[in-house]
Amino acid sequence: MVGGETLEKSVVEFIQGGGSMLPGVERLLDGLEKGAKKKGVLKAKDAFGDPKLAPVKKMKKTEFPKDAKLKAGERFTAKGAAGGSDVVLAIEKVTGDDVEVRLVHPLADKDLNYDFEVVGVSDPKPPPLPVKALGLKEE
Repeated sequence: MVGGETLEKSVVEFIQGGGSMLPGVERLLDGLEKGAKKKGVLKAKDAFGDPKLAPVKKMKKTEFPKDAKLKAGERFTAKGAAGGSDVVLAIEKVTGDDVEVRLVHPLADKDLNYDFEVVGVSDPKPPPLPVKALGLKEE
């Protein structure tokens, strides 16, 4: 929740360790069986990791609004690539016409309330081995 707003309420299917969920959420769900329920608060640092490890990008001052105050510590919200979700540009350093920003998740500094119920657990079959790994000749 953000200020009491529910971010997501849905059934989500994912593969544990597949990287499609926040690492902190995967740790909370690890080892739970069908029917298990878990509720609590996931601290921002546990949900999103250390923001200081987020990717850094160099940009030009001209890519920001003309009236923007470009100094270390300021933050701007930008649209993600190809219509993706928003990203926060946290200014790290300004040098001449260059601005070094850290790409941070918009909720990276927010604690998240969670309420999980495991509705099913399965053990997916691994993908087939490539033909070469089996020592067979390709046809």
